[in-house]
Amino acid sequence: MELIVAVYGDWGIGRDGTQPVALSADRKFFRTTTRGAMVIAGRRTIEDFPGKQPLPGRVNVALSRSVTALPGFTVCGSAEDAAALSRTAERCFVIGGGSVYRQMLPFCDTAYVTKVHVTPESDTFFPNLDEDKDWYLAETLQSGEENGIAYEMCLYKRK
Repeated sequence: MELIVAVYGDWGIGRDGTQPVALSADRKFFRTTTRGAMVIAGRRTIEDFPGKQPLPGRVNVALSRSVTALPGFTVCGSAEDAAALSRTAERCFVIGGGSVYRQMLPFCDTAYVTKVHVTPESDTFFPNLDEDKDWYLAETLQSGEENGIAYEMCLYKRK
């Protein structure tokens, strides 16, 4: 299983259920990378989807202990159930938020991390893979600057 996330300088990923700084280059990278795949998201992340609707061109899975049905989503009540379902897909990405990343990280072996070189105030964080002995930076896929903000799309692999 894979995951995809955008992190800020302190590995923050969001505040109040949304991204304080979002780059169009990262959004395009997300769309291109996850197109045709299964995606697993939590309820708060789904609430930040455009129109709170399933992402088009993907099999949408909601990981939630409190919601049992969500139109357009397959709902899984546990990380283990979501991991089992992911094995039915050719590719599957964990796409957030914070608690879903923490629950699903043990099942992932590949991480696409866009490092956005700003540090807005965040209340949700992703584990710093640069400091995690189980992960290594395999490749920098792309780098650039948008609206004066530098970024890098990085590929991490589990050791």
